[in-house]
Amino acid sequence: MKRSFKSLISFFSESWAELKKVRWPNRKELTNYTLIVLGTVVVMTLFFWVIDIGISFVIEAII
Repeated sequence: MKRSFKSLISFFSESWAELKKVRWPNRKELTNYTLIVLGTVVVMTLFFWVIDIGISFVIEAII
């Protein structure tokens, strides 16, 4: 029991030390990254919507 508790403490201690090394984005970078992700989601949504409409049209034409 002692050993597992020590390893748990060690895990959190090492995790905290690693988090201190992380370079977090500033507000401008975070805004840019968010806009890129949202733009990509919109483009992919439109792409798959067009593909879905096209496949539906082909299936309706066959039936």
